[in-house]
Amino acid sequence: MQARGPLMIEHRLIERMLALVEHTLKGIEATGTVDPVFIDTAVDFIRTYADQTHHGKEEDILFRDLDKKDLSDKDRRIMNELIEEHVFGRKTVKELVEANTRYRGGDKSAADAVAAGLRTLADFYPRHIEKEDKVFFPSSRDYFSDKEDTAMLAEFWEFDRKMIHEKYQSLVESLEER
Repeated sequence: MQARGPLMIEHRLIERMLALVEHTLKGIEATGTVDPVFIDTAVDFIRTYADQTHHGKEEDILFRDLDKKDLSDKDRRIMNELIEEHVFGRKTVKELVEANTRYRGGDKSAADAVAAGLRTLADFYPRHIEKEDKVFFPSSRDYFSDKEDTAMLAEFWEFDRKMIHEKYQSLVESLEER
């Protein structure tokens, strides 16, 4: 398997979650009510799986290694766009959490902000994924030898292996600080 393989597999799971987000969004738009627990679950998935795990491998490993290469202007521009898109996703999730918190606190008008956040994510991620899968990943593969690609794949697996421990260590530490 090439290093981009796990990233593309992760995209398929993210797309499945986006389908659930779309379904939930239709319900919010039809009823004006939000299931705050689903929003919490979707946020946890996006923050932990899509951002920390998936984007973490891209930013901390793939982009790091690509940054050492003599990238074409086009590939460097696309890599920088992807980084900006990751930041946009984080900002959107933060706004979604804030809207969900307001909704939980009794501000029923926040349902519109929750729906807007979900809509933004549901529209954003498919385009982002397509840019990575069909444009950037195939192009970025050309910068690595088979040996470098294999080493990157091994680093991806090690990154994943540590993720669950880091997530729950952070959770306990944050609870201890309260």
